[in-house]
Amino acid sequence: MHFSSSKGCIITSYPRYNNAMKQSKADPYPGRARLRIGFILTQRFTICAFANFVDVLRLASDEGDRSRAILCNWRVLSSDLNPVTSSSGIAVHPDERLGDPKRFDYIVVIGGLMSELEQLEPEYTAFLHRASQARVPLIGVCTGSFVLHRAGLLEGYRCCVSWFHHNDFLEQFDGLEPVSDQIFVVDRDRLTCSGGTSSAHLAAFLVDRHISKAAARKSLSIMMIDEAMEADRPQPGLPLDLTTNDPIVRRALLLLQQGLDAPPTVSALAARLKVSPRTLERRFDSALKVTPFEAGKRIRLAHAERLLHRTKRSVTQIAQDTGFSDVSHFIRIFKAAYNTTPENWRISRAPTF
Repeated sequence: MHFSSSKGCIITSYPRYNNAMKQSKADPYPGRARLRIGFILTQRFTICAFANFVDVLRLASDEGDRSRAILCNWRVLSSDLNPVTSSSGIAVHPDERLGDPKRFDYIVVIGGLMSELEQLEPEYTAFLHRASQARVPLIGVCTGSFVLHRAGLLEGYRCCVSWFHHNDFLEQFDGLEPVSDQIFVVDRDRLTCSGGTSSAHLAAFLVDRHISKAAARKSLSIMMIDEAMEADRPQPGLPLDLTTNDPIVRRALLLLQQGLDAPPTVSALAARLKVSPRTLERRFDSALKVTPFEAGKRIRLAHAERLLHRTKRSVTQIAQDTGFSDVSHFIRIFKAAYNTTPENWRISRAPTF
């Protein structure tokens, strides 16, 4: 049995998950940890995603900012206790060996660089399967969702992936459509998030459910995060001139960004967002004073500009990568927007020494 909330989350009656939530609301022992998290860090993991998650737990765990692990407990797990190096080169020393997953309320896998994910050792996969069999909810952060899927632990679940890795996921996992227009997804006993600052919001979601809303708010406030974001909040990363608070328009913009090489039609976009094409056009006009088509063109031109500046790809290849019908069409649209051809634009911005 499960139900869908108005916030885009799906929560199912898994015994460990729901019993922990019930206990957390009226725990008579304030000194006992109400939220116990075990972390698995992949090689070259993203330290920002890890640190944001942990800091929310740390700040919610104690009164003030004394950082005592009272209401929350968190441990970094390892098969061999050797340091794990992050993508930034900073190493983290694990606290204890993998052991019995049932001592935790959640197991969190923090991913990082795509090239390192193939190297997850069999001991970790076996541990994750033991956790799943024991009904311990699993969380994939950043490319941690790739790790869970490779382990066969996301079949039949909705899965959140960063828009940056959306195409990587499609290439590696046939027949699966990841969610890349939300910051995190809760589907029964699997929780996934896009990484970065969204991991703080996922951690705050857990603190809210297991400790209190006040504790979650306190953590984010100390971290200079204005408010907790709901799961269905769109992921960031769009051109600055296309910013809006309209949730429908923001999600549409992100879908346009994810479909650069094959831009969706207005009808397809509206269907994905469960609104009529006319409603979508009205929302764009009200929020941005442009049509969905014009916004999509701006997004593709902005990406073309980045490719011209940062890569050596040919103009023909860039036209294909950004969804223009052919190179002459791309050149014509680019010249209308920038008053010069793509090739001349590239030459004018070449570094001089």
